Amino acid sequence: MSRLPDRPRFEFQAAPSLRAVWLLLLLAGSLAGLRAEVRLPSLFSDHMVLQRDAVVPVWGRAAPQEEVVVAMLGQQKSVRADARGDWQVRLDPMPASRGARLSVSGTNRITLDDVCVGEVWLCSGQSNMGFRVSRATGAKELIRDANAAIRQFTVELAPAAAPANSARGRWEVAAPDTVAMFSAVGYCFALELGARLGVPIGIINASSGGTLIEAWTSLAAQKDLPGLDATLAVWNKRMLAWDPAAAQRRFEKLEAAYPAAVAKAKVAGTKAPRPPRRAVAPDVDPDHPGTLFNGMIAPLAPYRLRGVLWYQGESNGTIEQAHLYRRQLPLLVADWRRAWERPDLPFAWVQLPNIVRDGEGWPLVREAMLQGLQLPHTGMAVTIDLGESDNLHPPRKREVGQRLARWAFADVYGLRDVVGAGPVPERHRVEKDRVVIGFRHAQTGLVAKGGPLAGFAIAGADRVWRPAKAEIKGELVEVFSPDVPHPVAVRYGWRDDPVCTLYNGAGLPASPFRTDDWPIAGATTTGLTAK
Repeated sequence: MSRLPDRPRFEFQAAPSLRAVWLLLLLAGSLAGLRAEVRLPSLFSDHMVLQRDAVVPVWGRAAPQEEVVVAMLGQQKSVRADARGDWQVRLDPMPASRGARLSVSGTNRITLDDVCVGEVWLCSGQSNMGFRVSRATGAKELIRDANAAIRQFTVELAPAAAPANSARGRWEVAAPDTVAMFSAVGYCFALELGARLGVPIGIINASSGGTLIEAWTSLAAQKDLPGLDATLAVWNKRMLAWDPAAAQRRFEKLEAAYPAAVAKAKVAGTKAPRPPRRAVAPDVDPDHPGTLFNGMIAPLAPYRLRGVLWYQGESNGTIEQAHLYRRQLPLLVADWRRAWERPDLPFAWVQLPNIVRDGEGWPLVREAMLQGLQLPHTGMAVTIDLGESDNLHPPRKREVGQRLARWAFADVYGLRDVVGAGPVPERHRVEKDRVVIGFRHAQTGLVAKGGPLAGFAIAGADRVWRPAKAEIKGELVEVFSPDVPHPVAVRYGWRDDPVCTLYNGAGLPASPFRTDDWPIAGATTTGLTAK
């Protein structure tokens, strides 16, 4: 009796149970995870610049426990991703070069071309750091002569409630069709470095107009900062009251009314109103403390830098804000150094230039920046002679970049033939009817530019300020007035838009300063910008 052939098994299988479906989905997800591609943050891309002569971290994501291999210029580093899929290798120091290739391999392979090794600087702040080459004095020549050894990574505006993993942006090679959009201060700084050092220069431009210093500092670093508690309380109240649906309805109403408002302005011959902006949650507002640090600074670390350039302070310019700034600037420097785990990370800023403003807010911000030089490995470019009385965005950015470069040459690169800064007061004494002031960075002598020394005021115990005469005596300045026979204190350039003529022999201006610490009162403000 012949045996019946076995039937195909699938003919006897029942429909899969719900549990079996879930098991299949979980298995598929696990297999997909095992096949996850190696990924890099946007900082690692074609045309990037890596820091020369230093250990260079390279990091990204992969499948958990996946082996990742990074190769460049003859060296190869391997690492296994952790349980979350994060990985990092550290390339050995490399000399300056151009046109290298970096490869990252796992289950897939990423190849980055035209990679340079040179000097990398982070340029951050508000609109004067973001100020483009196209608007700067000498823009035509700067664009025509664009230097391809300079590259910029532009970080897109991305406020965030928590630290981001990757910054949005890309590297661009300086060329006549790209450099117009570069940071003018950053690019002109890079021009000076490249000309003297002969290596590629990378600048990371993380800036945004009208922003406050507290937005660029991590919330954890400043949550207990005296003086900021009122600001934080306002933001907390806004967050508790946040209603996304109501905000959307308000936006839609404004959006619907906008065409009529534009038409009305056209008929009246007036400027059209700005289009309405969609409201965002308070904890991702660009003015909220910590949001710009989270979205635009934290994801950059630990990309190896030579140093940081900072140009900000205009938005913290009220008297009360300025008093707080003297604590906020050192806090920001310490916060960023902690993020990079580099307590000696070089850090320089641009002191606010001259401009017509009410009150003493800007002089106080300048003073806070001057006091910030007490921090080690810091510097400052004085620009009290580069502003314009009626212009918040003065275009003479090449000189700003040059002055920052002088600091870098002298203090970061150790070039002994460069004077890195203008005169900075370091001591004073009263001698009879005069106040005698001594300066640092006066080894090339002190000079009065454009005529007699100007910009000095003197006061006695009555604290009444009177115009003063001043004379240069070697590396000292003597200040006096027949109206103040018993002087106590001196101020120099202590106005929003002062006349300042004190320079050193290297052609760099002295910082505005005061020898007194007398209180300067101002109106109370929360530090929030108007909405």
